[in-house]
Amino acid sequence: MKDLSNIVKDVFQAPTIGALNNKDEQAHPPRILLLYGSLRKRSFSRLVVEESARILQALGCETRIFNPQELPIADSRYESHPKVQELRELMAWSEGQVWCSPEKHGNMSSIIKNQLDWVPLSMGAIRPTQGKTLAVMQVEGGSQSFNTVNQLRILGRWMRMLTIPNQSSVAKAWQEFDDNDRMKPSAFYDRIVDVCEELVKFTLLTRDKSDYLVDRYSERKALCRERCSSEATCC
Repeated sequence: MKDLSNIVKDVFQAPTIGALNNKDEQAHPPRILLLYGSLRKRSFSRLVVEESARILQALGCETRIFNPQELPIADSRYESHPKVQELRELMAWSEGQVWCSPEKHGNMSSIIKNQLDWVPLSMGAIRPTQGKTLAVMQVEGGSQSFNTVNQLRILGRWMRMLTIPNQSSVAKAWQEFDDNDRMKPSAFYDRIVDVCEELVKFTLLTRDKSDYLVDRYSERKALCRERCSSEATCC
């Protein structure tokens, strides 16, 4: 490799279309975990998540919604707490996720952030979020904003998730639900359908190849050096 003397050639791999062929595609329904960011009795982020779950089920997915009630504040002393274990098991179970938060002071809520703070970078040899697909949504009581979905995208990136291009922001959410807590027909509802549809497509496209898609040269190099116990040679 001319002029690439810094590269460790044994772990340098050019991507190929063949590696992305889903010859062994899994047949089970996409597994989608949904998180919401409010503990209010009538939580609009929860209602959006519940509406999204119905849509995802109609699109052929298996869905689970995590209830953050009684989840302790993120602290290593509480790692054995049943709600923490439930959340981490759901993270490992999922192939894609939906995060929906109300906007609080121009930011995501502490409730959604606390759930994500409980997710470690790794659990043993397993990275619980790496390579999973993600859709982000927000609700607000006033005019439309995109602060929260933008911040959730940052979190998704740091957690090495594949965040889909589309997103949902429901303005004046209190006007968008009927007395039975079902979402009324609107452009906001249509956008949620769009987001769910796109999430399913990206999940089906990537779930069998997520390990390959997020595989990194730097990590292969570190693993190789660890095996070889040498800074001069590799494997």
